[in-house]
Amino acid sequence: MKQLPNLMTSLRLALTIFVFMAMIALSARPILIWAYGSGIDVRTLQVGLYQFAFWGFIVAAITDFLDGWLARKFDATSTLGTILDPIADKVLVAGAVIGLTAMGAWMVGLAGGLILFREFAVSAMREVLAPKGLKLPVTLLAKWKTTLQLVALTVQLFVGGWEIWGLPKDPELMARASVGADVLLWLAAAVTVWTGLEYARSARKALAG
Repeated sequence: MKQLPNLMTSLRLALTIFVFMAMIALSARPILIWAYGSGIDVRTLQVGLYQFAFWGFIVAAITDFLDGWLARKFDATSTLGTILDPIADKVLVAGAVIGLTAMGAWMVGLAGGLILFREFAVSAMREVLAPKGLKLPVTLLAKWKTTLQLVALTVQLFVGGWEIWGLPKDPELMARASVGADVLLWLAAAVTVWTGLEYARSARKALAG
């Protein structure tokens, strides 16, 4: 039972790869041309890939909460889990941002670019501080920002597949849903950047001290 949290984290990493591959396949014209030439119904293929990407992302996001909960419940925290969990989170978010951008969601590319910049910048700060024996304590807001990121990206995936879910083809309703999804994504980006600035201030104080 104590290995379950690390197993779930590893499975999240594996699932993320397949979700990313599904998104890239949706955006890759050569794959769709091959499917058409092979007699495969392209529309059915697109719907299947999109549904897999959507539900796969949700399952991966849920495991992000479950592995931490299980680790605390069964007192199964480990060095490996401490290393793998944030990596799995970043890979999941990065995969979704890149995949959605490749599928044509340019707004995700803009907001997601800020999110990824912050994530890599904070990781770099930790690398600089580690040899000096200094650490950046994780803030409560920083813990919640990952949840906000995952929710925002899930909403982007949902709205992006509007017709796939059989929702009404009402231009006004679709526009409102798109704006709402973008506002939530930019909120996630703003919180992410803000926590990055907090870490930067903490790093400067640590180095100055």
